[in-house]
Amino acid sequence: MPLLIYSHKITPRLVYIFRQICVRILNIPVEFTSRVEDFVAHDDLKMSYSKQALGNELFVKNHDLLFDRGISDIEIHIDNWDDTPCFFSVGEKSAIPFDIFAASFYLLSRYEEYLPHVKDEFGRFPVGEGIAGKNNFLEIPVVDIWALKFKEILQAKFPEKVFESPAFKAISILDIPEAYAYRCKSVLRNLIEISKNIYQLKFNHLWRRALVHLRLRNDPYDIYEWILGEHEKYPVEIRFFFLLSEISAYDKSLSISEPKFKLLIKDLADKASVGLKISFLAQNDANKMRVEKERLENIIHRKTDRVRQSFTKLNLPETYRKLIELEIREDYTMGYATHLGFRASTSFPFYFYDLGYEIQTPLKVFPFCALDAALQKIDSISERNKKLTSLLEIVKANHGTFITVFHNYTFSQMDHWRGWRASYIKLLKQLCN
Repeated sequence: MPLLIYSHKITPRLVYIFRQICVRILNIPVEFTSRVEDFVAHDDLKMSYSKQALGNELFVKNHDLLFDRGISDIEIHIDNWDDTPCFFSVGEKSAIPFDIFAASFYLLSRYEEYLPHVKDEFGRFPVGEGIAGKNNFLEIPVVDIWALKFKEILQAKFPEKVFESPAFKAISILDIPEAYAYRCKSVLRNLIEISKNIYQLKFNHLWRRALVHLRLRNDPYDIYEWILGEHEKYPVEIRFFFLLSEISAYDKSLSISEPKFKLLIKDLADKASVGLKISFLAQNDANKMRVEKERLENIIHRKTDRVRQSFTKLNLPETYRKLIELEIREDYTMGYATHLGFRASTSFPFYFYDLGYEIQTPLKVFPFCALDAALQKIDSISERNKKLTSLLEIVKANHGTFITVFHNYTFSQMDHWRGWRASYIKLLKQLCN
């Protein structure tokens, strides 16, 4: 039986967030009504979302956010709900002391990213501009925690009902901006890279390059058989994202005319999911984005609907609108390149809500909580492993989806990447326990 929700006004924002919280996170179907008589006559699972209760039903007092249109600078004061940060306090008469739905909408819609803010050097929304970063709950998926506490309140109100918890999931993302360190490159590109190594006195790179070209050593970025073997031993889903752009100061993709490069993509597409890593320069150019998408589709001979943005750069809503025009259905960029944690304060995939058009879009956002560049800031291997374990435990406790992002060079065992394979294997073992 669905949960019947009464509100004096049914808006797109209200429908969207109740479906994200109740349906996607809690597996509870919902229906809506603005007719008091229909709500009063309903003798099953129900709640009211309004300024005051209609009777003895489960009542959550509303903030005005879900009834507004457009974007305004909202004053936010952080409180605590059983030691979990919260905001949009509504008082004690409500079954919940804050508006969980308006607060969740603020976070999932990325409302704050539409407001004026100072971008970082790559044009990204910085951690310090976000409410979670400012108030030290970036590593806590508060939306997930709120949702499970709301389910407990529902269970107490309707003890005869059975509410099943969602199953914990894990997805490992492998970004491939440069498939090989030394192989499959033109003579000119090799000469440029050799000159750069000499200028920087990186003679170890010159030695490795020579051994690879003499076929005495495998290319250090060629870790694909190893990682597929580990995922066969520890069955965690892995998704590969290839960069297929022209070479630039930001993007170091190999030539798409290189047969071995195309063969690698085809081979991995037969064994796992393959998506597109959109280049830095294509992010503001819909035509370049389309060309890169078509390149991948021509190689794997099927449509691609999964993408990640280079440098983890998102400009909302423009980036997501371009993806929707290209019929992309899944994006894996929602997270921070510089910090661990939950950019949208959830681990669950959710649908993008376009605040400019006031609609739920078909684009599904898969938020990650750990990227190797952020983990690399932790000097100690043991501390890095502890941090990953801590993030994993909080996602597991809330039955969420644990998504990490690594690169092929992360497991090259070159220079400062030594020891990362062991950390990754340890993580895979924990995910399978």
